Amino acid sequence: MTASQMQGQELRIERLAAGYGKVQVLWDVSVRVAPGEFVAMIGANGAGKTTTLRAVSGVVKPTAGRVLLGGRDVTRAAPSAVVALGLGHVPEGRELFPRMTVRENLELGAAMSARARSAQAQTLGQVYSLFPRLEERASQLAGTLSGGEQQMVAVGRALMARPSVLVVDEPSLGLSPLMTQTVFGALKAVNAEGVSVLLVEQNVGLSLKLADRAYVLENGQIVKEGTGTALLADPSVREAYLAL
Repeated sequence: MTASQMQGQELRIERLAAGYGKVQVLWDVSVRVAPGEFVAMIGANGAGKTTTLRAVSGVVKPTAGRVLLGGRDVTRAAPSAVVALGLGHVPEGRELFPRMTVRENLELGAAMSARARSAQAQTLGQVYSLFPRLEERASQLAGTLSGGEQQMVAVGRALMARPSVLVVDEPSLGLSPLMTQTVFGALKAVNAEGVSVLLVEQNVGLSLKLADRAYVLENGQIVKEGTGTALLADPSVREAYLAL
């Protein structure tokens, strides 16, 4: 990916409330990711991090507040429309099609955008450059890959949509330290070339080291924000999330 091909857009979440049926999960959540910025969101399990990303991508419909992507209100937009406007979502659990090949899973990422379809071959080559192992495994069924390889496919599939904003949910879940470094290195490389990134991640120390800024989400509300460096040094954050 190159910055000239995928310029980052601003993502703005304003006073968001959301949940599932009668169960409210988020209250008054506001988050901003500036164009080209790398932002982390940390919090305990059940804090509402995944729900926030699902609301951004249109999978969960907010009950209040709004989501702006590049200044456009996408609060009520269908997920396919949000993708077409420049959002890539790497979901928790990867959600690959195990009986399809690596290449077929990747190509699905370009299906929702005419712009992405027209550049599919070029983008596929760029994904393979980012993750050479996927080119080696292109004809292999996704369900037979290791967990780390499957995570590469999930990230690559989101990149096939040629996003300007990438939201990533728990990419290190179940991965070895070496594979975690590989996946995070790819995310930083994509961000360095202009793509805005909002990362939800259980590895708090690594997330805060990489992030320009970060938010702490507790019980569905933002309780703290600051630079990654400042939050990494914050005694309350270190005690709650780093066991220090």
